[in-house]
Amino acid sequence: MGLRKKGSMLGLLTIFLLDGLLPSMAYIHYYRFSLKETNFTRLCFTKPMLTVNRLFPGPTIRVFKGEKAFVNVRNDGKYGVTIHWHGVKQPLNPWSDGPENITQCPIQPGQNFTYEVIFSDEEGTLWWHAHSDWSRATVHGPIVVLPGRGKAYPFPRPYLETTLVLASWFNTDVKELIDNAMAIGGDPEPSDGFTINGWPGALYNCPNETIYRLRVVYGKTYLLRLVNAIMNEEMFFAIAGHNFTVVAQDGAYIKPIPTSYIMITPGQTMDILLTANQTPSYYYIAARPFFDSGAPFDNTTTTAILQYGNVIAAPTNITLPTLPIQTDHDSADNFTSKIKALASKEHPISVPKNVTRHVLITVSVNQLPCELTNGTCGGPNGNRISASLNNISFATPTTDILQAYYRSLPNVFDNDFSDQPPLFFNFSGVDSSTFLLPEVGTKVLFIEYGASVEIVYQGTNVGNPENHPMHLHGYSFYVVGSAYGNWNATTSPAIYNLIDPPEVNTIGVPKNGWTAIRFVANNPGVWFMHCHLERHASWGMDTVIVVKNGPSNGTSIRQPPSNLPICV
Repeated sequence: MGLRKKGSMLGLLTIFLLDGLLPSMAYIHYYRFSLKETNFTRLCFTKPMLTVNRLFPGPTIRVFKGEKAFVNVRNDGKYGVTIHWHGVKQPLNPWSDGPENITQCPIQPGQNFTYEVIFSDEEGTLWWHAHSDWSRATVHGPIVVLPGRGKAYPFPRPYLETTLVLASWFNTDVKELIDNAMAIGGDPEPSDGFTINGWPGALYNCPNETIYRLRVVYGKTYLLRLVNAIMNEEMFFAIAGHNFTVVAQDGAYIKPIPTSYIMITPGQTMDILLTANQTPSYYYIAARPFFDSGAPFDNTTTTAILQYGNVIAAPTNITLPTLPIQTDHDSADNFTSKIKALASKEHPISVPKNVTRHVLITVSVNQLPCELTNGTCGGPNGNRISASLNNISFATPTTDILQAYYRSLPNVFDNDFSDQPPLFFNFSGVDSSTFLLPEVGTKVLFIEYGASVEIVYQGTNVGNPENHPMHLHGYSFYVVGSAYGNWNATTSPAIYNLIDPPEVNTIGVPKNGWTAIRFVANNPGVWFMHCHLERHASWGMDTVIVVKNGPSNGTSIRQPPSNLPICV
């Protein structure tokens, strides 16, 4: 087949047309990512930060539904790094999924690796980010998946589209920060602030003009693609004086939700329709945490400006939006409970009804005994802070699990992650000062190809309870139920929504509550599952799901690429 150049965008993207392929699969996009340390004085940084193509946030990947992108990542930073394509299912292709020492070893400094990013049924906003240590704090960017060529949105076409990325701002080297915290077993220092599209906004002690401006035309409707790339805080988000309508989440359409605010967890994306219908002026866009735990957190507010284009002079006092207070779980629940799949003829869903594999997973923050020579670590009671799923604190291996599974390498992982917690107790009612001593290990959960799977995440009151945004690689899943208290096999399914549950890739498990998800295990591979609060993932709130091969080549993991990074 011949290869013909079709077009380019911003010098980062080349689109090729492959002769003989169907139109929906006819375009391949090529990006080059160069990771280097960059100084950003606009953020009041005193140290350089690792960026992609000297951008913060990084470049946007833009494809049509069902297409493919190749991304060559060149690492000129100081540490090994990997990139994950968050929400992209990568059918049969876990080799390009990206989590460090799960599906690949890191790209070492001075080396490069080309990811093959395969899009399937995703449509909407996703994102990419580093998946090694805490480098995703600055190494991340949006992915825009447009409807298939010749297809339209399930809503009137907006006047313009733009991406808004919420991120954490650390006035330090984030790798040093988490390395130091892990060395003493304590809580890492919270971020110094938050940013919107790389700018902290007006409420920080930074130089003037450190604020992002979204310019709009009166009467026009805009599609805002919102990404929460923040490290450890869920966020409330609002625009002063304006209501808006949420129309998609995590690369899938939902029934439109008119609202004045949203709550979005780390890892999630939302697509928002905003009509510029207020008195032309300046209005603050703002985001601040939803955080109802006793753990330390960044209690600041980031802002941007919504500026009507015909208004030149800013008013003396720009209006701030009314946001719920940081501990307002009622407001958080009020929004999230409204999210339902669009479930239309053009965008159907298929919820598994007959579950063949049921898994109950407790989600906990724990403690481990201190192993320092002086006997005192930085966690409660001089212990080391830990975290677990089913009371197993995940230990990341030095050889990636995908290679070990594919090549049958011994002594890399154990295949005995349990379908049930090792101990049943009053998960949501136990005194939060009580902690279970977790087992430390590299245990994975095996699932047969084609199984209809239900996973119930059960939050516990062990340690410091809080909301946990759980993310599963390789899949979107249906959120069929969620409530406070303990999940009950007899009574809890009675409140399930099997008609129009949202299809997402990241979901918040409520503090002292549970969330049930369902999916069909039709994507064989090694897939990471973890909390998207980065400190919890660092402490071991992770595991791996291995979906076995099906009966044919078309239902089996592809062969590995020849240029995989080498473990060192």
